[in-house]
Amino acid sequence: MNYGSSSLGSGGRTNRRVFEFGRTHVVKPKGRHQATLVWLHGLGDNGASWSQLLETLPLPNIKWICPTAPTRPVAAFGGFACPAWFDVGEFSENGPDDIEGMDASATHVANLLSAEPAGIQLGIGGFSMGASTALYSAVCCAYGRFGSGNPYPINLSVVVGLSGWLPCSRSLKNKVESSQDSARRAAALPLLLCHGKADDVVLYKHGEKSAEFLRSSAFRNLTFKTYNGLGHYTVPEEMDEVCKWLTARLGLDGSR
Repeated sequence: MNYGSSSLGSGGRTNRRVFEFGRTHVVKPKGRHQATLVWLHGLGDNGASWSQLLETLPLPNIKWICPTAPTRPVAAFGGFACPAWFDVGEFSENGPDDIEGMDASATHVANLLSAEPAGIQLGIGGFSMGASTALYSAVCCAYGRFGSGNPYPINLSVVVGLSGWLPCSRSLKNKVESSQDSARRAAALPLLLCHGKADDVVLYKHGEKSAEFLRSSAFRNLTFKTYNGLGHYTVPEEMDEVCKWLTARLGLDGSR
């Protein structure tokens, strides 16, 4: 089993948390390797379940990396511990922000992608809390720094979020608009967000509002797809949209 860890602190202080990440599952490309995407599972899930689905997609030129989140107490579950990319009290853009937890997960994802060969396009996707971590990573990429202030080390080509929400929305505008470079990077990064109108876990209004926050904060290359009757899960129609969008945005073999 492949375990990783990430620790974040402030200078010489000792009150930092250490996060132990679970097993990482890899789906190798069946064709020419053109892109690598880290895919992040939802709250309480693991990397194995999504790797099995991703392996069935008609995307032979993508390598998928599916890590498993650290097991930690989650406020929304009354402190019950389960795999979670960060602590969360409510599934909306208005909840309190666990910057330390999100930074640890975003750092872990960036480290996984940093090991990929030169010339390979890089992306992040996820479902629910995984989608939120992917969007947080998109903001860090545009801003050029993690929430801690440490430099963000990679350039993302695509970000996909299914049934998620945007954490840290309150500070988003200030970060992206802090420099012309940040706004330029935000405008150049393609985002695909999908949300079901019948989602009773992460309500549709929170997904819609998150998309509006991103668009108003220079992320203009954003596609927001809605699905009538879809709850907090995925369906073949949604995954077909993901496949078509990734093929077009990444210029994968067979897209012409």
